[in-house]
Amino acid sequence: MALKPTIYKAQVNLADSDQNCFEELSLTIAKHPSETIERMTVRLLAFCLNHARGLEFTRGLSTADEPDIWQHADNGEVEHWIELGQPEEPRLRKACGKAKKVSVYAFGRSADTWWKLNGDAIGALPRLQVWKFSWPEVEAASQLMNRTMKLGLSIVGGTLYLDDGSNSVTLEPALLRGP
Repeated sequence: MALKPTIYKAQVNLADSDQNCFEELSLTIAKHPSETIERMTVRLLAFCLNHARGLEFTRGLSTADEPDIWQHADNGEVEHWIELGQPEEPRLRKACGKAKKVSVYAFGRSADTWWKLNGDAIGALPRLQVWKFSWPEVEAASQLMNRTMKLGLSIVGGTLYLDDGSNSVTLEPALLRGP
């Protein structure tokens, strides 16, 4: 019998001064049984960083032909393909062929090694930007995740300020390759 995902409900007060976006988001996040809380945290942060009309979580880890998050245009075309972790170059090449914009949010203890080994090949792809979250920052942010949560997320100058009303975490994603 297959394990079912754990459902998280997040109310996020998003104040993104970089994109002039101020929204109250009501998100349902299905955490796959094999997904870590840190990965789910990065998924939530990436969603908020790229919040736009048509942006949605996909079916996730169990679906090889979909990214973690994507944005569709009204005509059904993929506008933005968002990958998490340390994807391989062939997967990103395929994504660049399908979407107008591709973003990667790398994280984990081995993210620097992944970039050193793959940065040249990945960096040659068109329409791609690559960001890296610091592992200690992701670990700290994951401590704010609960099955039902109310979060405040402010984004100023590329820095994320995340709080749950009692605790706060600052995250500074590093741009490894720009558009």
